[in-house]
Amino acid sequence: MTAQVAFSVALLSAAGLFVTHLSNLEHLDLGFRRDHVLLVTLGGESQTQAYQELLAHLAAIPGVRSASLCGPTPISGAGASGFATAEGYQEKPADRRYISISWVAPNYFETLGTPLLAGRDFQLQDQQHSRVAIVNQAMARYYFAGGSPIGKHVTLDHVTGDAAATSYEIVGVVGNAKYYEIREPMPRTIYLPAFQEGRVFGRDFVLRTNIVPLAVAGDVRRAVPKAIPVTRVTTLSDQVDASIVPERLIAALSGTFGALGSLLAAIGLYGLLAYTVARRVPEFGIRLALGASQSRLIGLVLRDAMIMVCAGLIIGAPAAFWGRSFAANLIPDLPVKSAAPIAFGICAMVAVALLAALLPARRASHVDPMEALRHE
Repeated sequence: MTAQVAFSVALLSAAGLFVTHLSNLEHLDLGFRRDHVLLVTLGGESQTQAYQELLAHLAAIPGVRSASLCGPTPISGAGASGFATAEGYQEKPADRRYISISWVAPNYFETLGTPLLAGRDFQLQDQQHSRVAIVNQAMARYYFAGGSPIGKHVTLDHVTGDAAATSYEIVGVVGNAKYYEIREPMPRTIYLPAFQEGRVFGRDFVLRTNIVPLAVAGDVRRAVPKAIPVTRVTTLSDQVDASIVPERLIAALSGTFGALGSLLAAIGLYGLLAYTVARRVPEFGIRLALGASQSRLIGLVLRDAMIMVCAGLIIGAPAAFWGRSFAANLIPDLPVKSAAPIAFGICAMVAVALLAALLPARRASHVDPMEALRHE
């Protein structure tokens, strides 16, 4: 019984750890609102005029609040990156890092709920003028700490297939958002116009809806010209959830094994106590005949149960601490600094043990003294 309790405590603590990790990921601030957003990916050859007209048609669909275009979509695991050189900032070679690059159309930040902190959004007229860019807060603070980046220039190395580096004028600053990986820290990101010099960078349309996103999927398909194939329709919420499938699976498995272990421990504890109570019926009858109260007998049975449980906790708690450290080496960002998962495992095992011991204890308290003495 001691070994069963110890093993169950370790399993329940692991379940609490992984469930907490999953909950943290599900409620993580990604820099955008994932609800009520439909993602539509088109195939074939992209054309600037056709895509701009399609954006207008999609925004006019009943139930659609706003529509835009991007490449790539958030938390898609894909995207571009490059080195940047900012005006007025001399970066040390050891500090040089890749920055994330995304192409977006006007109204993109409004559609995803990413706040515009300074400057302006992209406009369709930007494709006809000098190249412009919008940077996120992390990039603005790194390259332009203490000053406004609006009007400054940043040069990107070979991001659009050009032979030479391209310079962009910063016209806006937006809040930080994650794009490639939900587990990554907030990256330094630069946004470029999706419509640029007669070309389209991006095939993913994003639509914020006032209703269930998939409810407008049929209207969206009808709005897309027949010559342009629709390769994928999904929601941003589903895409984010798909990125944490491993954590969800681990949490489900650990929770299942933890519940199974505690159930087996409870069954074993119940069987042992029931057998013990049956053997001690004469003793309980004598105690009652001598004036012992029913609560006293219940306390005796529960005390025996808690002795076995506490012995298991003494072994199981260190095992749970070791398992937490071992899991942290395999899975980053686990909440190992919190003792809550281990406390959950201990409290859950104590609660299960008390429930398992309660029925034998009540049976002991209802022993008839005369029947017990006559049996003796």
